[in-house]
Amino acid sequence: MSKLAEKDKFLDLSDYGRTFGKAFALQLKNTKFTPIHVTLLFGISGLIAIFCILNHYYFAAGFFIILKSIIDAADGELARIKNTPSYTGRYLDSVFDIILNFMFFMAICFVSNTSLWYTILAFFGIQLQGTLYNYYYVILRNKSVGGDATSKIFEYKSPKALPSESQKSVDILFKIYTIVYGVFDKIIHFLDKDAYKVKTFPNWFMTSLSVFGLGFQLLIIAVMLPLNLIEFIVPFFIFFTLLIFMFIGIRKRFIKA
Repeated sequence: MSKLAEKDKFLDLSDYGRTFGKAFALQLKNTKFTPIHVTLLFGISGLIAIFCILNHYYFAAGFFIILKSIIDAADGELARIKNTPSYTGRYLDSVFDIILNFMFFMAICFVSNTSLWYTILAFFGIQLQGTLYNYYYVILRNKSVGGDATSKIFEYKSPKALPSESQKSVDILFKIYTIVYGVFDKIIHFLDKDAYKVKTFPNWFMTSLSVFGLGFQLLIIAVMLPLNLIEFIVPFFIFFTLLIFMFIGIRKRFIKA
C-alpha cells in the first residue's frame, strides 16, 4: 500500500534510495531474509562508513553512507512485500538511525578540528530537522485518503504487538524510542502545536521540507567528505537547522489549519 493518496504524493528528495531499495527487497522476496535482517545490514553499512571516516577513506565513507540509505529503504519494502509489518522493526530502524547519526558526527569530530560541543549541537540540529520533516509527513499520511496511518502523530504508549512479534520486544523498543526521540518530538510539537489540524500540505512544501529527511542529510555528508569539506560539515548543519523556523513560519502563515 502507498503511504500517500495519489494527490498527496510529492517529490521526496530524501528518498532517492527507494527505487534501489525496492529492487533489493524483491531479490529477497523468496528468501529467509526478514526486514529485521535488512535493518541489521544497513547498520553494518553505517559502521563500515564510520570506520572509513576514522581512517580518512572519505570516498569509501561516502559510498557506504549512501549504501546505508538505500538499504534503509529496503527493510520497509520487504515488510510490505512479505506482508510482515512489525513495530519491532519500525522502532529498531529508528533507534539504529539515531545511534548511527551520533556516531557519524563523533567520527567527524575525531578526525577534524571541530569542537565537541559544536558537534553535539549539529547532531541535535539534524535530529530536530528530521523530527520536523517526520512530524509533517506523518500528519499528511494520516490525513491522506487511502494513505498509510500506521505511524501515529503523537505516540504516548506502546502499541499492541502484531501476531508475528512479542509484546515484550515492542515495549522495550518503544521505551528506548521514546527516550532517544522524546525531547526532539516535544520541541517540535511545542514550536508548531497546531500543525496536526492541517488537512493537507502542498506538494511544493513537502518537497522543500524533504531536505530535512535523513536520506538527504546523509547525502550532503557523503558528498562533502570526498570533497575534503569535512571541517565544514558541522557548521553547515548548525546553520541549516535555522531553516526550521522558516518552514514553521511558512506553515503557520500560508498553510492554515
